[in-house]
Amino acid sequence: MRVDGALVADTRRALSLRESTYPVVQYIPLTDVAQDRLRSTSTSTYCPFKGEASYYSVTTGDHTVEDAVWTYREPYPAVAEIAGHVAFYPNKADITVVE
Repeated sequence: MRVDGALVADTRRALSLRESTYPVVQYIPLTDVAQDRLRSTSTSTYCPFKGEASYYSVTTGDHTVEDAVWTYREPYPAVAEIAGHVAFYPNKADITVVE
């Protein structure tokens, strides 16, 4: 994953999750994301299928992309495997999947 051209995450352990009629979302282990580029925000949203989401902004150089990343710290049991993972908004990051 790149934000503003800067490498922010690199993994071979992404989980692909199809969410309703939306495109597949890649959930990446948080440990595979450059922690020094993330800043937790106060934003939160609710999904009836996954639970409460919290957000991170990503800083690259002197530019910050607000709420570019979301995570479910305590997802519902049906999607428990995404705990400890984050996802990037495709309109805020360049997401490349190599199969």
